Amino acid sequence: MAKKTKITDSEIITFYMDYVVEHHSKPESVEDFAQLHQFDDVIFYEYFTSFKDLEKTIYNVLFENSLVILKQSPEYFSFSKKDKLLSLYFTFFENLALNEEFVKQNLKGLENQLKALSTFSLLKKSFIAFIDELNLETISLNVDSIETIQQKAIKESAWIQFLFIMKFWLDDTSDASEKTDILIEKSINTGIELLDTKSLYNIIDLAKFLYKEKVK
Repeated sequence: MAKKTKITDSEIITFYMDYVVEHHSKPESVEDFAQLHQFDDVIFYEYFTSFKDLEKTIYNVLFENSLVILKQSPEYFSFSKKDKLLSLYFTFFENLALNEEFVKQNLKGLENQLKALSTFSLLKKSFIAFIDELNLETISLNVDSIETIQQKAIKESAWIQFLFIMKFWLDDTSDASEKTDILIEKSINTGIELLDTKSLYNIIDLAKFLYKEKVK
């Protein structure tokens, strides 16, 4: 059979995700993977440098697709900052759920945090850009250098929270990941409140939930 001369990055992503789900492992090599799907491996390298690079792209695409879905709704632009953040989380984790077999297989064995962070490097850039877009307000201290540090801290804290919820989702066995939804809402409520009033109630509420679930 003649090799395909035209193939998109989206098609390669779909081929790769399907392969991982079907074989419970990554392809042996780019050459073997390309041959299996009847295209020249040169085309693969036009889009990606390696399977690792492809995986980074996959998680970023899932995130960017979530944003596209949100922004297709006119109501989204009238949401409060908190509701925009909540909507993004819920939509992204719905997308993860739609690709659950691939994600859980792909992230299996990535207990090493440094490896996981590398896999999510493109996703982090897009996530931080979204947080920037929200322009979350800090407690005003009237000191530029301190407020700059606050902004950086907000972004990194939000990212750590995002990773924490992803880890929780990977381990969540509740129906339709119901407990992950609860964690998202409680975490966002607490995070937003801390920027403003440092609400003790929400901190205690989140702590109770995490203690009950015995999250480590």
